[in-house]
Amino acid sequence: LMIRPPPRSTLSSSSAASDVYKRQVSIGDETKWIAIGSLHNWYSSAGCEIEVGRRHLIPDQQDGLRWPAQFKYQDSQAAKALWIGARNYYDPIKDQTFNYKVVHVGPRHFDEDNEFMPVEFKLIGRFDSPNVYVDGLPACNTDFMDIVDEVDPTLKADRMLYNVVNTSIGITITRKIYAFSQQHHDNYFVYEYVFKNTGIFNKDGNKKEQTLEDVVFFFQYRYAPSREGGPYGYYFCPQNTSWGRNTMNDVIGEDPAAGDPFRAMFSWHGKHSGWQGPGDAIGAPDFTTDGRITAQQFVGMVTIHADKAANDKNDDVYQPSTTYYYDSDGPTSSGNDQFNEAKMAAEYEIMTRGHAELSHAEAVGDGNANEFGDTPGGYSQAQGFGPYTLAPGDSIHIVVAEAVAGINRSLCYSIGDKWLNGSSPFELPDGSTTSNANEYKNAWVFTGKDSILQTFQRAVDNYHSDFNIPQAPPPPDQFDVISGGDRIILSWSKTAESWPGFAGYRLFRAIHTPDTTFNEIFACGLGTSHPNIVNSFDDTSAVRGFDYYYYVVTFDDGSNNNSPVNPTGSLQSNLFLTRTNEPAYLKRQPGERLADIRVVPNPFNINARDLQYGVSAPDRIMFLEIPPQCHIKIFTERGDLIYEIEHNDGSGDEAWNSITTSRQVVVSGVYIAYFEVTEDYHDPATGRLIYRKGDNTFRKFAIVR
Repeated sequence: LMIRPPPRSTLSSSSAASDVYKRQVSIGDETKWIAIGSLHNWYSSAGCEIEVGRRHLIPDQQDGLRWPAQFKYQDSQAAKALWIGARNYYDPIKDQTFNYKVVHVGPRHFDEDNEFMPVEFKLIGRFDSPNVYVDGLPACNTDFMDIVDEVDPTLKADRMLYNVVNTSIGITITRKIYAFSQQHHDNYFVYEYVFKNTGIFNKDGNKKEQTLEDVVFFFQYRYAPSREGGPYGYYFCPQNTSWGRNTMNDVIGEDPAAGDPFRAMFSWHGKHSGWQGPGDAIGAPDFTTDGRITAQQFVGMVTIHADKAANDKNDDVYQPSTTYYYDSDGPTSSGNDQFNEAKMAAEYEIMTRGHAELSHAEAVGDGNANEFGDTPGGYSQAQGFGPYTLAPGDSIHIVVAEAVAGINRSLCYSIGDKWLNGSSPFELPDGSTTSNANEYKNAWVFTGKDSILQTFQRAVDNYHSDFNIPQAPPPPDQFDVISGGDRIILSWSKTAESWPGFAGYRLFRAIHTPDTTFNEIFACGLGTSHPNIVNSFDDTSAVRGFDYYYYVVTFDDGSNNNSPVNPTGSLQSNLFLTRTNEPAYLKRQPGERLADIRVVPNPFNINARDLQYGVSAPDRIMFLEIPPQCHIKIFTERGDLIYEIEHNDGSGDEAWNSITTSRQVVVSGVYIAYFEVTEDYHDPATGRLIYRKGDNTFRKFAIVR
């Protein structure tokens, strides 16, 4: 496999770019998600996550590092790269010594047969994903975003992704990625790399033992906060945010004597010359509707440890030795070739460039990010570790953490609304006030810098504590949601109740869609209005015709949370472990006679769609008081059959979302619904025959679109 996409100008501007890209790609690498906390990301068995590397589709240029992952379009990742370089390298493949040898995965290049060759890739969990069902169907994102290959109850992290990759430069990479669901540590991942000179240089496992000189491990991070404000999100923000044109990149800790708390780099959404709204583009507020902040994310990496040398495992505070911003569309961003010595020499120079006099953010200053430099794609962060000498069997250990943080979703709405519609005085984060709405917005958005630095500190402390952070109680290992006639019935297992300090459960609900804000509807246990522990709850406040989503969490009494690594207070299991992604809704009892069948709404009027069944089902039409087992056919007025439904759940409700069998939305007109009973039905109480198989009737209804 070899990926060599078209130039960025082609990808960004041509409608045919996706087809061109698909023709050039035949991918065999495996991908897995880590999605148990508020930060979700996908990973590749290749050892790094290249641009459009998960599904290999152009619309995925912003794909991954989703935070807060509860909501849509929160992706901040555009591309990454991992290059390994050395000098005076004898290449056994070519039987040639190269002055500079560089092997690559990313930002667009990946050759899994000849360059970065996956060996092992598995997800290990401290516990498995809970079983979550709605009306008997699997109904949780963990069904496809948290597929645990092995369970190890002794694992200190909640998840560890284990990845081994051989490279054609003779170095084997072992990558371990740790994730946590505890609420104070669920927005970062810890990456532990061991780079070992095994001499393995091809897919067959052939070896060539040699000492590698001036080895450099070089990482690129193309961040693009965030997809919600970009052209693949809601389309109101200036162009090109999806591949990082707006991105500002800053670095701290290059000089150990400067007193910075750690070595880190982080990025955020900067200004753009094409901004059409009031003020500026900081935070990418949606000025077209409600003003909400759509790019509150600060995203970046912190270095936790880097060996001084193969024979000195102490942390080298002068690593990374290179921290530079890198033209995301520069000549070395694509067309990488491990046998092109001129290109590898240019790449090695970038990898060993050292530290910029000014970071990218300092160089841009108060200007527009898109007007800095002669590039259509913005700038990436880059850091290089080394140079190291690696004799056969030697290894280098590097540990970094990647995090995303910023103001919470509630503040995104309230700050944005006041920025767009409010009047002074505007209260700043420090308690002072200003009459300038833009100053107010920006001050709150930039508190995200404090948030990500705090997150970095937690990641560093967690690693140095050997991951001994306090653990929240595990979630129930089963959560069931059942749609009923007058209530939605929820129940969960007792498996968490033996956990030390276990104190109770909290139950949350959302209406219309699962990627929105949930509200607590019930709690039991310590400090709640229902102190007795129970394992079920009937939601009798649900309204017929609306979709409902739920999750249940466990919480403790705070007695386990006595570590300096963690804030004090009660800990609770993570919402993503039990959050349902299939709707539950009220179902009527079966009707008692065919004459009672109703079509609601009738007529259906598109201008009233939000008043009918809401944003979750704007095209929904309900058939009510129907038999428990029946076949429904929908015809046009002239008799064309356009849709059929087998109703067999025993309820008196059935929904139709105004589509034909060919997935087309129906047009305005008069329609006929035909109902035919498919099974005899007797009254459960009296045994009286209510419906006989073959009984039938029809109803006319109108649609106005």
